[in-house]
Amino acid sequence: MPEPPRCTGSIDSRELRFSRAMVFAIEEINQSTELLPGIKLGYQIHDSCASVPLAMHVTFQLSNGLDPVFYTNNNCSHSGMVMAIVGESGSTPSISMSRIIGSFNIPQVSHFATCACLSDKQQFPSFFRTIPSDQFQSDALAKLIKHFGWTWIGAVRSDSDYGNNGMASFLDAARKEGICVEYSESFYRTHPHSRIQRVADIIRRSTAMVVVAFVASGDMRILLNELLREPSPPRQWIGSESWVTDPDLLSFSICAGAIGFGIQQSVIPGLREFLLDLSPTKVAASPLLTEFWEDAFNCQLGKGTAIDESVCDGTEEIETIQDPYTDTSQLRITNMVYKAVYAIAHAIHNAVCQDRNATTQCDKYTGTKQVLSQLKKVNFSKNGYDVSFDANGDPVARYELVNWQKSESGSIDMVTVGLYDASLPEGQEFLINRNLTWVDGGTQVPVSVCSDSCPPGTRKVLQKGKPICCYDCLLCPEGEISNVTDSPDCFPCPKELWPNAEKDTCFPKPVEFLSFDEVLGIILAAFSVGGACLAIIIAAVFFHHRTSPIVRANNSELSFLLLLSLTLCFLCSLTFIGAPSDWSCMLRHTAFGITFVLCISCVLGKTIVVLMAFKATLPGSNVMKWFGPLQQRMTVVSFTFIQVLICAIWLGLSPPFPMKNLILYKERIILECALGSAIGFWVVLGYIGLLAVFCFVLAVLARKLPDNFNEAKLITFSMLIFCAVWITFIPAYVSSPGKFTVAVEIFAILASSFGLILCIFAPKCYIILFKPEKNTKKHLMNKNDS
Repeated sequence: MPEPPRCTGSIDSRELRFSRAMVFAIEEINQSTELLPGIKLGYQIHDSCASVPLAMHVTFQLSNGLDPVFYTNNNCSHSGMVMAIVGESGSTPSISMSRIIGSFNIPQVSHFATCACLSDKQQFPSFFRTIPSDQFQSDALAKLIKHFGWTWIGAVRSDSDYGNNGMASFLDAARKEGICVEYSESFYRTHPHSRIQRVADIIRRSTAMVVVAFVASGDMRILLNELLREPSPPRQWIGSESWVTDPDLLSFSICAGAIGFGIQQSVIPGLREFLLDLSPTKVAASPLLTEFWEDAFNCQLGKGTAIDESVCDGTEEIETIQDPYTDTSQLRITNMVYKAVYAIAHAIHNAVCQDRNATTQCDKYTGTKQVLSQLKKVNFSKNGYDVSFDANGDPVARYELVNWQKSESGSIDMVTVGLYDASLPEGQEFLINRNLTWVDGGTQVPVSVCSDSCPPGTRKVLQKGKPICCYDCLLCPEGEISNVTDSPDCFPCPKELWPNAEKDTCFPKPVEFLSFDEVLGIILAAFSVGGACLAIIIAAVFFHHRTSPIVRANNSELSFLLLLSLTLCFLCSLTFIGAPSDWSCMLRHTAFGITFVLCISCVLGKTIVVLMAFKATLPGSNVMKWFGPLQQRMTVVSFTFIQVLICAIWLGLSPPFPMKNLILYKERIILECALGSAIGFWVVLGYIGLLAVFCFVLAVLARKLPDNFNEAKLITFSMLIFCAVWITFIPAYVSSPGKFTVAVEIFAILASSFGLILCIFAPKCYIILFKPEKNTKKHLMNKNDS
């Protein structure tokens, strides 16, 4: 037969404090006159050594009514009948225990088993706990990590029900918060050293600054000892309740700055005095206390010690030692034990004292099924702390946020820096009310991200084969922005808006048109006004010398009309400058078309007059009577009226109108005049071109007429320039972008107008002003005079 399992290793003085707190609570209840009057509670304390086989062995003993007592009250009147069990401290032993005693309806109230799996009432119908489920702690840890902006973390866990289930709950909550896990490793204290060494090496090599440890206290000690073997980069530890509130681990300086959630601190009046009330006689009566005493003072109780071992002489004082057993400064789990005992006592009270006066003696006999039923309804307060269970046997989840901070002396203290209450509304559960100290004692929140945040103006692009927290930041495409950090997408600006240089805001697009305020507009306007002034000056010169032969010989009436039309041509180019409006769009094209037809009609009339005048000099010719002043006026009016009619039809059917061109340039708006009807525009230009070609042909025919001042030659040159300008205008107009389209049109108007005025009138003004001797009829009629 194999030997029965036995406990090995040194005693856990923290767990001893838990068991002594249970004894303290039972003795308080037994002395109470209000709770269970006339009934004394007995107890048995068993050491499972955190071993599942030992825990199951003890559970079977309790279920069978056996009485192997390690520490017992010998005055039990009904020994062997277990009404409820307080424990276990670990989740895995608690699961094994609950599967056994659940069939017997024996209530089990744990003070430290936090696995969320134990909330399943179908599997564990008789399980209760005074410590919150890890589901609440996992949610709180995920929100804590999200609060500090950590999205890239490592995770380690105990390879047990506590660690595996707790970590699974945490990873699920972390995924919902957008947190990524670089690695998730498990280990257990009984694993080979190589396994624990591998976990430590992964932590050292990782890039995650933050490590979440869902680890039992004993496992955590082993891992930290392994990390101390080799220098390790500083890590920000985030701890579960199991180890982050264990004072035994405060000696590990590599965990300075650790934060995590712990059960609320509490005060149990009289407990410290009870714990310290140990005499050699009381200690000798308990094997557990004897082992603790001998370990604490390094001596042996009683006789028969070895030669090299000292004997406890009775002068030892428990108050003088620094040990978790005597440390009552931060009672957390101890209070969970205290509450568990009182919860069972209240359930028994309600089961045996129903409908009875509390001062009378209660019935001493009841079944575990009745106690189990009453435990579900427990609701009371003790020392200011509420005790109740929900449908899953869980209490209301309230935690303190604990931070390991270095004191001035260099030691590490647990400091409460915040609270978490799961019963509060969403978003209000979490409160930090004190400054935190981070890894290595720093005051700056450490950064733990796989990729730095993408600033506004960029978008996230996931890196192939890596978690969603690892990404590259790409600038938004042209015309698109992102105005939040870590934007997954960029979105286009509205049509009339355009991104700024940082691509994080849409601004109104700059509006572009040929303005009087810019250099190009000023130059063109100056030439327009200058051309009009030149035409007026020439008209004044002609008017002043209107009786001179050269003015009279060139049909002064048509000359003055031509100068008037040229003046209008120069001035109409001003309508193309400035912001387009309804009236300017209609005026600029129609005024341009009509004034140019008027101008060409006058030139055409002068050309015909030259031809008719030459024909009239031939013998027997009477042609001038068919093209006298009246016919000349009618010709000009007729040709101009046709253009007026074309423009009227254009304006009536589909007139030009101002529009915002959003297509030509993406980054700016071009204000321009839409043609309305493109056919109307090209008909107007075509008609002008037709008259110009006709005039050019006639001028070519008349260019060799034998007079000393042949105006036909001048008209030929002017029409040649005119046609050349407007032929080159068409491709330039079509291909010019934005406001330069308008500039090309103005340039064509000015160039052709200056061509006409200089070719036709400049030679005559030169003779009038500088060669008056040639301004005679004789000179004009002398064919041989050069």
